[in-house]
Amino acid sequence: MSWHGYRPYVPVATRRAQARKKMEKLRKKGRDIKPVQIEGRKIARTFWGQAWCDHLESFSDFENRLPRGRTYVRNGSVCHLGIAAGEVEAMVSGSTLYTVNIGVEPLSKKKWERLKTRCAGKIGSLLELLQGKLSENVMSVVTDRRNGLFPLPGEITFRCSCPDWAVMCKHVAAVLYGVGARLDQSPELLFLLRGVNQDELVRVGVDAAASAETQSTRRRIAADAVGDVFGIEMADTVAPETSPALPGGTAVTGKTVIRLRTKFGISRSDFAALLGVSTTSVAKWEKHPGQLHLQTRTLEAVVAAKKLTKKEVRRKLDGT
Repeated sequence: MSWHGYRPYVPVATRRAQARKKMEKLRKKGRDIKPVQIEGRKIARTFWGQAWCDHLESFSDFENRLPRGRTYVRNGSVCHLGIAAGEVEAMVSGSTLYTVNIGVEPLSKKKWERLKTRCAGKIGSLLELLQGKLSENVMSVVTDRRNGLFPLPGEITFRCSCPDWAVMCKHVAAVLYGVGARLDQSPELLFLLRGVNQDELVRVGVDAAASAETQSTRRRIAADAVGDVFGIEMADTVAPETSPALPGGTAVTGKTVIRLRTKFGISRSDFAALLGVSTTSVAKWEKHPGQLHLQTRTLEAVVAAKKLTKKEVRRKLDGT
């Protein structure tokens, strides 16, 4: 029987059930599956996610093609979306499970240096940007249509395993919107995608703003900037001998984190999502020798996590 290049229509509920089974099989094989889950109709809610979507929609190359993916990303069809340097790889549920690869060119060194220069001495504006508070200075620095962090149409390539002849099929469009939703949770992934180090941007702003301050003040601003902006865990101001510990007096160490994550059988990114911190924080904890000096809220999250079973953790991560 010929399908003329297309498979017969399969109801959304059936597609999602089939996709969940396939994703679960991949998880059992050790694949780090990261589905895109949208609550309600709004795809992106924070400055970063919304700015990504607005940027893509601002180009005539994309404006007539992107809407095809909105329904797909909203109904949970993006079963997996991973972001790495210069690449987005995803799996989208359609008539079958399709593989999508989106290539993004690294930000040119010239653009990156110019962007850092424009941010120098504007630590207040920089913090507003990264915390999602819109201001004219912020918008002009990073979301500049031609010279900001977001890629231009000519810097993006698409590939999908579906039979659709279009350069941007609905599966690719769904993944592009999925990136916006993912930036809601982890804005630092945009820097990873463009091949630049966000710490350089913060450091330039901090150094310029703190040039007239004392060295101790400089360190405090830097810690606040990195910790508050990117969700990197910074210790409470507590002396080592009085730092928080688990009930019973047991200190939290890097080995504690590794044991707990191993017990649940989850990735660093999933463990970070479970505790409400960044993946960067978890990676640093696991490499840190000796006791970790965590914020009180994070310590409480660790205590709560220790009481969970593996199944309970998976349900929390899946949002069920």
